[in-house]
Amino acid sequence: MIDVLLIAGSVPQPAVLKASLDKFREAGATVRLAGLFEPADVDPEGLDLLALHSLPEAGEAHGEKFVKGAQKGSALSRTWKFVQRDRWVRSQARKADVLVALDQPAVYSVWRLAQRNRRADAVFGIAPALKAVADRRERPGHYALRNVYRTLPSPVVAARSVSRTARRGANGVYQKATSPRVLRTAVGAKAWRAVVSAPRVPDGTRTVLAHRVSHSMSKGGRRAGASIVLNSAAGRVADAALKADLLAEAARKDIARGHDDPKGRARAVKALLALADQRYANHDAKHAAHVLSSALTLAFHRALHFDDLSSPLSADTDGYMAPFRASKAFAALSAPRGRELPAATGVPADRPLRLLVTTYSNANFLQPIMDRYADHPGVEIRFLDLKEDDELRPLAKGGQRMMEYLLGGQRGFGNKVEDALRPHLDWADTVFVDWATNAAALFTLVDPGTTRIVVRLHSYEAWTFWPHLVDRSRIDDVVFVGDHLRDLATDILPDLREPGGPRLHVIANAMDLERYQRPKTSPDARFTLGLVGVSAVAKDPRWALDVLRELRRHDSRYRMVIVGDGLDRKASAAARRYDNLLREDLEELEAEGAVELYGRTEDVPGALTGIGVILSSSVRESFHCALVEGTVSGALPVVRDWPFFAGKENGARTLYPADWIVTTPTQAAERILEWTGSEDRWREATAGAAKLSLSTWDWSVVSAGFDKLLLGDE
Repeated sequence: MIDVLLIAGSVPQPAVLKASLDKFREAGATVRLAGLFEPADVDPEGLDLLALHSLPEAGEAHGEKFVKGAQKGSALSRTWKFVQRDRWVRSQARKADVLVALDQPAVYSVWRLAQRNRRADAVFGIAPALKAVADRRERPGHYALRNVYRTLPSPVVAARSVSRTARRGANGVYQKATSPRVLRTAVGAKAWRAVVSAPRVPDGTRTVLAHRVSHSMSKGGRRAGASIVLNSAAGRVADAALKADLLAEAARKDIARGHDDPKGRARAVKALLALADQRYANHDAKHAAHVLSSALTLAFHRALHFDDLSSPLSADTDGYMAPFRASKAFAALSAPRGRELPAATGVPADRPLRLLVTTYSNANFLQPIMDRYADHPGVEIRFLDLKEDDELRPLAKGGQRMMEYLLGGQRGFGNKVEDALRPHLDWADTVFVDWATNAAALFTLVDPGTTRIVVRLHSYEAWTFWPHLVDRSRIDDVVFVGDHLRDLATDILPDLREPGGPRLHVIANAMDLERYQRPKTSPDARFTLGLVGVSAVAKDPRWALDVLRELRRHDSRYRMVIVGDGLDRKASAAARRYDNLLREDLEELEAEGAVELYGRTEDVPGALTGIGVILSSSVRESFHCALVEGTVSGALPVVRDWPFFAGKENGARTLYPADWIVTTPTQAAERILEWTGSEDRWREATAGAAKLSLSTWDWSVVSAGFDKLLLGDE
């Protein structure tokens, strides 16, 4: 394969880039792209890229001072400053066969890189690059011979290197002294921690040194020490920006190793918010948004709320949100901007209601709703997936750009959103946005006019920063799938409860439950426990396995079938740690023949025919459709009192009948033993539970709530 490295000094045009990459692929080349763009500016989906590398994002590792300095000067100079310090780009450039400047600002950088890799063709533009690739394919022998004579850098580079040798001598010693090999030893780690926290070291020098030592400690296996050294340096630094950077990096490194230090994380968030407020007060929307984004992504890191069995946000919502509520920059994000005209009410008298249903990527819970109103004579419906729209997709992915716009910057971005959404808003009477994430934030970034905006929040969103970017003053109705989610959301966003806020509704998920009514394969199915969907730590399958162990102490006929994909081990270190323990449990029980990993299936009703007990072992759920589907199939429902909501006004105990609820594996086993001891008892319990579920949560019942919400039908 021929390796091609593209360098861009600005954001490439998506259509041109895709067409070019297709041509490179056809020519038998592998392509990597690096450039002066933010990660959200280039959507890798559909692009045949081996790697996509943002120079500004990588440049942040060198500190804010470097980033600020690198952004000065001409476009050629800016690009080279980032390229020169970027180890990944230099490494790829040394191996590339063709170096390509995609635009004028990248020309100088490609020329400099080509001086170090004289084997490569250095060109400006796609057409010359494709010609160079084609020539290499046609004359491999010529290039193999040429490579022999061009193994060394150019004389210009050699001369420049000699002149720097003396100056770099001390630096070479420093690089070796702070290498991972040195820092993995107790003596080396202790010595450098003392140096980093020594008095009278300039802030800039201390910060650079701390990052270097921390990085080498991580590489050397001292991951806890990597955070400690950053925190120690932060304690000695007076500069607010450098302090915030060190504290935030320390917290991120802690989380990356599967550990959370609440006090350290809180210090980092507080420092970042203080810096964001300072920059916001100075009318620096760009940098205020950058720092605020760092604070939010740290506070709402998935490892804290999704990959553990508890969440600090749920445990103490007011305490967790207090630093943000005290921040002026954060307040500006959530400031109500209102609308010039009130939303139109009712159904138009002279035509059907125009309903736009929209989401970003996840339409899993929309099909029954779409089907209902596609056949409704009083509704004209359209569906818009922002991820599938070439114009809206890059706008919806720009979380930091949204923040900058809300803080008074990025006017051009705001104009693009207005131009892209206005045709949809002008057509629709009502927009139904599923998931309170980026689609909801984008639609409320502009004045909706008289169009009614309805947003549905499931569960996931509550533990992300997205709802805080949604302008609630431009939403007319918010739909929750459970009372406990409404309570949590209004705790996090108190303005939802204020007079003049959006109307709040609780409507269960749309489920076609009748298709789950199939005969069980055997009366012995009552001894088979089912767990459907275990792709998240929050499902806590280890709790369910504890239930199985309790049952098997009484009767070895009890077994468990686990339906669905396993955990995503790449999500975080916390998820990997849980999955390691889960795998040990499964290995033990599989050896006994007590567990069957059914895997993912499109025929869940068929899988349920052999399951007689359906479990909800989760620490949190929005509704848990799989539980209700299993109950309708004739399985005995056993629901853990979801710990995230246990003891609160609403939760599993108020959503489901009280006798379904248990708090411990022992109680779960007792309920199962009581109702599965005989076939008659089991069938009695499951028939009643199935009848209740159908009459309460089947789409034929729930759809009336949507008719009332969208059409005003009683």
